[in-house]
Amino acid sequence: MSAITEKMGKKKDKTFDLFIMLTEEQLAQFHRDGCLAIENYLDADTVASLNKEIATLLNNIDLKSHPLTKFTTHEDEQHVGNDYFINSSDKIRFFFEVDAFEDGELTKPVPRAINKIGHGLHLHNQAFRNVTLTKDVADICRQLEFKDPRALQSMVIIKQPEIGGKVPSHQDGEFLYTEPQSCIGFWFALEKCTLSNGCLSFVPGSHKKNGIIRRFVKDFENGGTKFVDPVSLRDTTACFDPSDSDFVNVEIPAGTLVLIHNRVLHKSEKNLSQLSRNAYTFHVIDGTAKYDELNWLQMPPERPQGAANVPRVY
Repeated sequence: MSAITEKMGKKKDKTFDLFIMLTEEQLAQFHRDGCLAIENYLDADTVASLNKEIATLLNNIDLKSHPLTKFTTHEDEQHVGNDYFINSSDKIRFFFEVDAFEDGELTKPVPRAINKIGHGLHLHNQAFRNVTLTKDVADICRQLEFKDPRALQSMVIIKQPEIGGKVPSHQDGEFLYTEPQSCIGFWFALEKCTLSNGCLSFVPGSHKKNGIIRRFVKDFENGGTKFVDPVSLRDTTACFDPSDSDFVNVEIPAGTLVLIHNRVLHKSEKNLSQLSRNAYTFHVIDGTAKYDELNWLQMPPERPQGAANVPRVY
């Protein structure tokens, strides 16, 4: 059970038969800023069990059958888009840090070389399913006015010591595009997040000022993925480049849940410290919104069917 139930004192709303997970003040902050951190959402035992599960997964990677796919969103490198990545929506797959290699050779132990485990953790791993498809998450979704909330793109993101990659400014709606926009990120800190190990940062209120200026889609002509204009669907190099002074850092303890609006600009810096930064995240879209075949993530990967095969939160 999430510790938030004790800290916030769940209150029953008889009209809708749900428990109030978010206070009026927290809801107002989320709608104002586009990002909300809720400390102590996961209790210490749950955090420990999830980190133990991550260690188990990392120690059971079979390199003999792995294509050594690297994950990067860096501006100077092409975003990953091979079949191993494209077909990962309903599987548990492992993606390496770019800086774990030198001259094409892996130079770090495998458990210290993985950037991400995804993108169907909540489908196949009970430990992560237990914090994804829950009554608490369902109640938050109701408060955020989802009509048919569905959970997808679940993944562990690891900022490895010394090499944990930078994630440039982006919007989650670029990657999980719906009409109308509906994606909300549920991001759980499984280790303390600080400036030194690459904590999240975001631009408050940016979800009200910016539409989605690009989409991350499958490249049906050339294979892989690409960014396109959301209206013309033509290739685009558009990106967000706000001043660093516009960003607010989200320094938080382990167990914190961060809710992220689909249009809010957020990023994280490279981890140059000696401490890792484990996080688990999944996203919720509304099944009543259009989720089309251009999105890179499809379930199942080979046969786009909108949100039909994405698990319901409730």
